[in-house]
Amino acid sequence: MKNYGLYTDYYEITMSQAFFLSGKGTDQTSFDYFYRTNPYGGGYLVFAGLSDAIEMIKDFRFSSEDLQFLTNQGLDSRFIDYLKDFKFRGNIYAMREGEIAFPRVPIVRVEGNIIECQLIETLLLNILNYESLIATKTFRIVQAAKGRDIIDFGLRRAHGTGAVQASKAAMIGGAVATSNVYAARKYNLKVSGTMAHSWVQSFLDEYEAFRTFAEIHPDNCILLVDTYNTLESGVPNAIKLADELKDKGIKVKGIRLDSGDLSYLSRKARQMLDEAGYPDIIITASNQLNEYVINSLLEQDAKIDAFGVGTEMITGKPDASLDGVYKLSECNGIPRMKISENIEKVTLPGAKKVVRYFDDHGQFFRDAIVKSSEDVTAITEISHPSVDYKKTPVKGLKYEELQKLIMKDGEVVSPLPSTQEAYEYLQERSKQLADEHYRFISPHIYKVGLSAALKQERDDFLNRLSS
Repeated sequence: MKNYGLYTDYYEITMSQAFFLSGKGTDQTSFDYFYRTNPYGGGYLVFAGLSDAIEMIKDFRFSSEDLQFLTNQGLDSRFIDYLKDFKFRGNIYAMREGEIAFPRVPIVRVEGNIIECQLIETLLLNILNYESLIATKTFRIVQAAKGRDIIDFGLRRAHGTGAVQASKAAMIGGAVATSNVYAARKYNLKVSGTMAHSWVQSFLDEYEAFRTFAEIHPDNCILLVDTYNTLESGVPNAIKLADELKDKGIKVKGIRLDSGDLSYLSRKARQMLDEAGYPDIIITASNQLNEYVINSLLEQDAKIDAFGVGTEMITGKPDASLDGVYKLSECNGIPRMKISENIEKVTLPGAKKVVRYFDDHGQFFRDAIVKSSEDVTAITEISHPSVDYKKTPVKGLKYEELQKLIMKDGEVVSPLPSTQEAYEYLQERSKQLADEHYRFISPHIYKVGLSAALKQERDDFLNRLSS
């Protein structure tokens, strides 16, 4: 069994020791995970990483070697004894993996004693922030591709072993396959890949390289045609091979372009293939692609059927990270709040839940942040978080509470979705968000409000601090 107890920042451990030795270790708390700003200047976030985070939290324990390491750091022996039998025994409420989320809306709520909630903070942030960033990037690329396949080519450019979770997140975001064999096995993903330039270069003749590969892989023959000269050599050799193999019942499935002017080359290659009688041979393109490049290629009428996307998708470029945070909101039944001169860092007090309202067409209308104890049926309007006079009536609208109980007393009580199930859920939910939120430039801002009770609790808290 893996032990993830040391998968944390050291200050989580030093704080936990202080909680324990000061007698505060049994304080009952509630923490919220949310993010502040949409990545990529976009209009939404695709939530991913929940299943991985929960699986790791289940194994958040300390081995004897872990405890010896902490002892060597000078930690108190009484706290070391406490950690011997440590496991997370709290509750976790969360949105479904694949859900579309928005800034400052609590995505995950963690309840339990202050030590267990504090110790899992770093792990939770590490997994959810990264996978959500990559799933969102991939979904943007999928939107740009307008129905054409996106394949994850990013393993070699990813950030170390994080590539495994990144490939899974890319599949949630809409990639149809991955080159990452390890991730494909771990998460039951479709794996994809054929040849590199080194295969072609290892032969003295490009045509012989193509023919040998086709004989060995007759059902997955995609030929890389740009090793030497795409239009003078690569594509003609692909057509010659297709002619030769036709009588043997073997089909060339496609060609891949990996350099040069992809728009121009794809149009010329398509023309050559069609004129030779092969309209069914697909054209795949790769080489430093992102949502903007793909969008531009299609605006230029590029004849590309699928895109292999690597570096920019798997690293989340240009955003280095998602600004997801994990903040204490309640301790021993008393609401707590973080105050800051930076308004974006001010948090909301108390244990909360999220309600999504829908309009008459079943589209997302508003998200409301409400107290966890509130009767949602009694809420008739929600308020703008910072402008008092702006209120939105919600009485009579259909709604859904987004956070579901995932772990109770440290045990998983709701099935964790497979990658495919999370992908399918995203596809379903994305149809309910209006098109203007998907714009790459100046997307429409989705509106989020507070219930009257939560707003009053926040205002009362602020008034007490200022008095």
